[in-house]
Amino acid sequence: MSLLGNIIWLIFGGFLSGVGYILGGISTCLTIIGIPFGLATIEIGIASFTPFGRTIKKGPNADSTLVLILNLVWIVIFGWAIALNHLFWGVLLAITIIGIPFAKQHFKLMNLALFPFGRSLE
Repeated sequence: MSLLGNIIWLIFGGFLSGVGYILGGISTCLTIIGIPFGLATIEIGIASFTPFGRTIKKGPNADSTLVLILNLVWIVIFGWAIALNHLFWGVLLAITIIGIPFAKQHFKLMNLALFPFGRSLE
């Protein structure tokens, strides 16, 4: 089922979403300060290609002070807008029965978009 879900996801916007994340991450990596944020954006982009059948896992350093600071800066600068985008599409897709599995994936990506440091989609 996750293969079919991922294929439908890619056809109806997942591919363009992932490419957008990756291009945004590459442009953010052009500055030295932006490299960690660009790498997090690229990771979200790669995860957004195939979200079905994957779960969010905490990394070994997920509770460190540096991860907390990076996540706070991320939320203030980038994360809130990305999370609102996923929230909007998740609520819109949840209106129909067919869209509910895709809404769940948007909510999963919303959590990853809010706190990308110290987490990954595996």
